Amino acid sequence: MPSLMDAGRVGGALLLAPGVYAPQSDTFLLREAIEREDLPADAEVLDVGTGSGALALAAARRGARVTAVDRSWRAVLTARLHALLARQRVRVLHGDLLEPAAGRRFDLIVCNPPYVPSPRKRPPRRGAAVAWDAGHDGRAVLDRVCDGAADLLRPSGVLLLVHSALSGVTPTLERLERAGLVATVVRRSSVPFGPVLRSRSDWLERRGLIAPGQEKEELVIIRAHRP
Repeated sequence: MPSLMDAGRVGGALLLAPGVYAPQSDTFLLREAIEREDLPADAEVLDVGTGSGALALAAARRGARVTAVDRSWRAVLTARLHALLARQRVRVLHGDLLEPAAGRRFDLIVCNPPYVPSPRKRPPRRGAAVAWDAGHDGRAVLDRVCDGAADLLRPSGVLLLVHSALSGVTPTLERLERAGLVATVVRRSSVPFGPVLRSRSDWLERRGLIAPGQEKEELVIIRAHRP
């Protein structure tokens, strides 16, 4: 059985409150991107929508000073607990997306936002689906991050963002570039549908977002830097 010290590690025995997003394929891809990033000494890192705190801890282990944010108090308390168990210094704040970090500047911002297209026109305000449902096009949260991240980046600062190709890769790149960032896809990975996508595959097919019988989605890591 994993020790408590393992509880803060991605893929370890995480202690998750109900409704807190458990690390999955998108988390692992973004963690790998963080580990490849060339961070300055004492880098300032912001983890937006931290959930369990897994990505915040990955950055903290690189020696960064990490601020993590989540709108869910359960996620905030879970991330704080994992930081304590892992003996990593992570400041975890309660608030909506980028707002708690307004006025600050970071060397790296990481974000695994809700991005799953949903039959619901608007994202839910409560419940587990808050962690993945993002409106008809999957962009209700993505667009807000793309529009606001540049203002929180230092010169040469980097945004690392993960989402599904179902919510549109080109719109993300174009929106980041309009915000003044230089953006590119640095990783693509095909993964099997999870329970949520399987449950709404008929709706996705009717929308033209997937092909008949499709059972996998493409996840992308987008890296955007401020010149």
